[in-house]
Amino acid sequence: MVTSTTSPQLDSGRGRDPERAPRRVGFSQTLGRWDVKVSPYLYISPFFVLFALTGLFPLVYTAYVSVHDWNLIGGKGDFVGFENYLFVLQEPNFWKGLRNTFSIFLISTVPQLIIAIVLAALLDANLRARTFWRMGVLLPYVVAPVAVSLIFGKLFADKSGLINTVLGYIGIDPIGWHAQILPSHIAIATMVDFRWTGYNTLILLAAMQAIPKDLYEAAVLDGATRVRQFFSVTIPMLRPTIIFVVITSTIGGLQIFDEPRLFDQTGQGGPSRQWMTATMYIYELGWGNQKSFGRASAVAWILFLIIIVIAMINFTATRKISSETSATKKRKKVSR
Repeated sequence: MVTSTTSPQLDSGRGRDPERAPRRVGFSQTLGRWDVKVSPYLYISPFFVLFALTGLFPLVYTAYVSVHDWNLIGGKGDFVGFENYLFVLQEPNFWKGLRNTFSIFLISTVPQLIIAIVLAALLDANLRARTFWRMGVLLPYVVAPVAVSLIFGKLFADKSGLINTVLGYIGIDPIGWHAQILPSHIAIATMVDFRWTGYNTLILLAAMQAIPKDLYEAAVLDGATRVRQFFSVTIPMLRPTIIFVVITSTIGGLQIFDEPRLFDQTGQGGPSRQWMTATMYIYELGWGNQKSFGRASAVAWILFLIIIVIAMINFTATRKISSETSATKKRKKVSR
């Protein structure tokens, strides 16, 4: 009979290994994990820090000032709630400024967009010295707004202006550019278009150069003329960029200040406030006779809410246009 000579120590060794002690994670490994998780947020943090300091904080602080009786000289006063807003909404000058702001914005934005698209199409063609012309359209943007306003203020002078002199040669009576509402808006809109048309032209030009050339080659094979290519290929492909330009022009147009402020020597927006904008009214409340920062902040917040509403309308229209475009493309694919 064979007996087992295996000792209990060997039997225990052949069984399950004893539990190992947990391995300690080194500091370098922990630092590596944190680097993977935290470093992306650190890379984008400068933008959010700058936005919080220059955008979010002034916005919140303006809302705080708007509900207080805050004077330029006396400083912070009592909490008044929405009293500043009610005062502003009952002021005729506020509604005049809002009317003038929207009028100048509409008169300047529509021609500006049309001229910018046409200039971008011309600069995208095979021209001699294209770089020179592309730099040339940006020169008005570089000129200081003060210089532009002073020059155009002299051009649109009521008595001795060059515009009225030229109109007199063709038998048209002099126009009161500084006395009437619509002529003053047209003159200020001309200054805005002079400064910003070249800037928008380069944005649209960059979008035109990104359009695939295959689309134009296919249009040529189908017998499309240059005009047909422009309206059937260029404009549909520029739709997102056009919407972007419209949104940025809306935000800038509702905040216009330099051109109407410097249109005359007094800077009051005309004797009857016929071209005073909303931002000029903010300046008048805060640094004029009233010196009320609370009321000026209330106007600023009302203007901010109006811009938000218009931006939401533009966003809704953008989504609708994009959805209609995608639906049209799907129908064409199905028909093919």
